[in-house]
Amino acid sequence: MSALPASYLTATETIFLVRAGKLTITEIAEAHLARYDERDSVIHAWAYFDREYILREAKRLDAIPESERGPLYGAVLGIKDVIDTKDMPTQHGCPIYQDHRPNVDGGPVGIARAAGALLIGKTHTTEFAASHVGTPARNAYDQDRTPGGSSSGSGAAVADWQCHVAFGTQTAGSTIRPGSYNGIFSMKPTWGAIGRDGCKILSVTLDTVGFFARSIADIQLFAQVFGLTDDIHSPSPPKPLSACTFAYVKTDQWIAGSGPSPELERAWSKSRQLLLDAGATIKDVELPPEFDNVAPRNRKIMAAEGRVNFLPEYMTGKDKLDPLIVSFVENRTNISRREQLDIYDAMAALRPKLDAIARQYDAIVTPSVPGEAWLGTESGDSRMCSLWTTLHLPTVQIPGFASKNGMPIGLTLAAPRYEDMRLLSVASEVAKVWVHADEELLRKIPAPEAARHCIP
Repeated sequence: MSALPASYLTATETIFLVRAGKLTITEIAEAHLARYDERDSVIHAWAYFDREYILREAKRLDAIPESERGPLYGAVLGIKDVIDTKDMPTQHGCPIYQDHRPNVDGGPVGIARAAGALLIGKTHTTEFAASHVGTPARNAYDQDRTPGGSSSGSGAAVADWQCHVAFGTQTAGSTIRPGSYNGIFSMKPTWGAIGRDGCKILSVTLDTVGFFARSIADIQLFAQVFGLTDDIHSPSPPKPLSACTFAYVKTDQWIAGSGPSPELERAWSKSRQLLLDAGATIKDVELPPEFDNVAPRNRKIMAAEGRVNFLPEYMTGKDKLDPLIVSFVENRTNISRREQLDIYDAMAALRPKLDAIARQYDAIVTPSVPGEAWLGTESGDSRMCSLWTTLHLPTVQIPGFASKNGMPIGLTLAAPRYEDMRLLSVASEVAKVWVHADEELLRKIPAPEAARHCIP
């Protein structure tokens, strides 16, 4: 392990080496700066990246006494640029906030900083994590394709080994979708499980802070630091897949639009067989009709709440806003307050019902995306994620499958609300049989330069 450069490791592997005295934070920072130099010209993941700041922070962290080092000491973290940082600008992907410096950390950043993480930069986001217009970031597997939105830079940076872990936010599919498009793990926790203080809000009832990483172990570590402990079920060791039962749920969105892509159908079928081969029990489950059409109601909630949350920017800089943001504030879809209340009440009634269905299984398996990453920079299709986000369930995207074009596609595991850690435990077992399923088909991301010369 120690022969690999620091940028080629996961957070948990790097933290282990730091604790063993085999790596310093400065060495880790220098490895990631080298990777940035090698790849930024094609990936463009970062809205803000300051070499001198990174090296200063690394030296500061190196000077912390061993007894005072937190659980993330050694991890390199990218921050989606809708979350405030006290020592970097927070620009929200919007010209109104160009060079804006809030001088205080948002809650998620403050937690990560206090736990010892090296904050390496701010990742590109679509405007206020709301617009469908793409960012400068590019997919790590194919620079002609989108990395997904709105957490575009975070997904690309983690996939390209430019940071270990990155924050995302999700209102429909903006953490799960970039995870699938970039062939990495991502997690949207239970809504409300992570505080959003210092995060620009699109939707009060939907927005959720989540994580991108290259291993489930990294997400488990961050989830522990952020207090995602389950108290509904007592902690237990991971169950073998042979003792697990999975519900395969397509939702009504399977046949929406142009329907599932060949790569999704292939991943769906192959994933089932891999779980069956491991001894798991599979059940096809169709949700009752009352769960149909949650996706369009997700969009209506977004528009109705965006009408309120973007009014300040509209009042002070309408001409600088994305047209979608303007349409929210001007209520161009004519969503009445009565309709808004009806949607709120309907979604609230569905949440415990979906929890009850999910509790019958170790996890629900459901699509992350309809297909591979789109050509171009537009965010992509979030319809497969909308039901789970709107009903507040925790979800974990697991990579491993590929399209005929060599692009990654993953599948999602879901569990009842506030069973996040149990879901991660199940995901760690599922990942063992899915992650390398189509490795021979995937395009290869150029590895960090030093990795090509290291001794395995």
